[in-house]
Amino acid sequence: MNKHFLTALALLPLAAAAQNPTTVLTPEKLWQLGRLGEMQVSPDGKTVAYTVTRYSLADNKGNADIYLVPVAGGTAKKLTDTPSSENTLNWRPDGKLTFLSGESGTDQLYVMNADGSGKQQLSSFPDEGLGNLKYAPKGNFILYTQDVKVTPDTQDLFPDLPKADAKIIDDLNYRHWTAWDDHKASHVFFQPLGGDGKPQGYGKDIMAGEKFDAPLMPSGGAEQLAFSPDGYRIAYTSRKLTGKAEAESTNSDIYLYDVRTGKTENLSEGLPGYDTEPVFSPDGSKITWLSMAKPGFEADRNAIIVHDFATKKRQDATTGSELSGANVRWSADGKSLYFVSVVAGAEQLYEVPAKGGKIRQITKGAQNYNAFELAGKNTVVANRTTLSAFADMVRIDLKTGKETPLTTINQADLAGIKMGKVEDRRVTTTDGKQMQVYVIYPPDFDPAKKYPTLLYCQGGPQSPITQSQSYRWNFQLMAANGYIVVAPNRRGLPGFGREWNDQISGDWGGQPIRDYLSAIDKISEEPYVDKDRRGCVGASYGGYSVYFLAGKHEGRFKTFIAHAGLYNLTSWYPSTEEMFFAKHDMSGAPWDATLHKSYTDFNPQLFAKNWDTPMLVIHGGKDFRVPEGQGMEAFGTAQLRGIPSRFLYFPNEGHWILKPQNAVLWQRVFFDWLGRTLKPDSDKAAK
Repeated sequence: MNKHFLTALALLPLAAAAQNPTTVLTPEKLWQLGRLGEMQVSPDGKTVAYTVTRYSLADNKGNADIYLVPVAGGTAKKLTDTPSSENTLNWRPDGKLTFLSGESGTDQLYVMNADGSGKQQLSSFPDEGLGNLKYAPKGNFILYTQDVKVTPDTQDLFPDLPKADAKIIDDLNYRHWTAWDDHKASHVFFQPLGGDGKPQGYGKDIMAGEKFDAPLMPSGGAEQLAFSPDGYRIAYTSRKLTGKAEAESTNSDIYLYDVRTGKTENLSEGLPGYDTEPVFSPDGSKITWLSMAKPGFEADRNAIIVHDFATKKRQDATTGSELSGANVRWSADGKSLYFVSVVAGAEQLYEVPAKGGKIRQITKGAQNYNAFELAGKNTVVANRTTLSAFADMVRIDLKTGKETPLTTINQADLAGIKMGKVEDRRVTTTDGKQMQVYVIYPPDFDPAKKYPTLLYCQGGPQSPITQSQSYRWNFQLMAANGYIVVAPNRRGLPGFGREWNDQISGDWGGQPIRDYLSAIDKISEEPYVDKDRRGCVGASYGGYSVYFLAGKHEGRFKTFIAHAGLYNLTSWYPSTEEMFFAKHDMSGAPWDATLHKSYTDFNPQLFAKNWDTPMLVIHGGKDFRVPEGQGMEAFGTAQLRGIPSRFLYFPNEGHWILKPQNAVLWQRVFFDWLGRTLKPDSDKAAK
């Protein structure tokens, strides 16, 4: 049975073929779109430089170029057009724009006039992983990060065996997310600039002799580094732990390095959770950063800490609030802090007095302001998305919250493309709470027809479903293929209060799973939902949810798709890399004398005996957060039990699929599987 099923799966056309590719979103179209990246406002607040990355499927890579647009509005101008990506934008006090580029063969610092003319290479840094370059506000110094070898490798220990291909491992944290320990650490360097703007002498490693990374690996960037206004102090984020201690801890800190004395001070000492993203006040008298109070909990509320250098006192400017801060910026007068926070499935802009007090919500509506930069006293420019619109820049009035578009990056590419309607609904959960559920409908939706419907299970487990755009789990792309998408902000997702956010920990297979079933059952009451053609899909914790529901769904679903899912919690715990996450969310280890219900009641592997539904398993070979064995165990179980199944394996991808051709392949196999197992047909599915 399996062989015949898979032969049909390979030969028959995609479900997506029923759609007209000129009027609906396709995987190929998705990867043609330009992606807004960095935004940097000029010192006079009149211009914003930004990057847009476009990908080539044929070349299987992307390229970022620099653009410029007036903050007041106007025509955007493209400043660079080279085979190498430009990144790490900085405005100098003289109004010139600097950036990093690999145009010379290695990443180097370049400068050009604001109109793109007069481009000049300023540096000749050694090729050691240069990145995160920042200018001191007065333009007299730069800081940057480079990789430094900090421990011996196998060839150092056994120089007479230069071709030996092995790793000698004595401690944990030997691999992280997608990379094995390479015996190097990212260190922060400081370097003066000459009158010609070129770096003088050699950079000074302000972390010399240390085995720790700054910023935090793998996703920390320049936002975790900061210059004081005078340039003589550097704040940086680091978790100064190694091995087992690092694997079991979230305790990163904010360190202050004094350029004049060479001394380093821990500003966040005594705060046991994540402390990240330092930002100096305009006069340098204070510094703020994001701080999580609970050790070992990566999804705790981000408090906004303000530290006064004169008094040595620190306080949470958002104390008493359940908002979790991000992207904090000081007002020009140093009296207020602006930040973004997720609330009810959208990311909004807020203001709070730096000394603490009443928080003012500046923006409202169904959109995400994913990042922003100040542009004068009462204006910011922001990266804006919705579930139907890809990232563009907008200008926001800080007094009124009024939004004005600045860019139309993908207007031409999306001309004629129909998007499905997005509906924000509320569903009553089994414990009587009101849960937000996004429902996305196919373009040209006809309520008189019946549609195959997908329950989307979000990962994280504490990453909210908001008005953001995904290039893999793209709801509009699913809708374009004729599916209704049901996306619940189930228990454990931020933006609905701390109780809702924290309730998933230790209860993975409990209320969050009941929330999923409440959502699909309620939406399935609609006459246009075909109950005989429902699927369940998700990644990470969402993949776990798929595996768990496969053994407990009571006939609701006709197909399952799990990407990077946790199948066997007992084997996953000691094979993942950030042990603090496993310990916290499982409420203990699988060898504890008294096992937590995570292992006895909520382990999907224990309920695989009930599996009876076709399943597509997807996994990456470099996924060290959820190692590949989890997907292999799940696929092996399905095969041995005679369940129609397929394993899509990416040897060189991690927890995400990042290479363009792999991403398109992912979408093709994803929709092919849905098409064969949910069997859309022309008289039922949207045209």
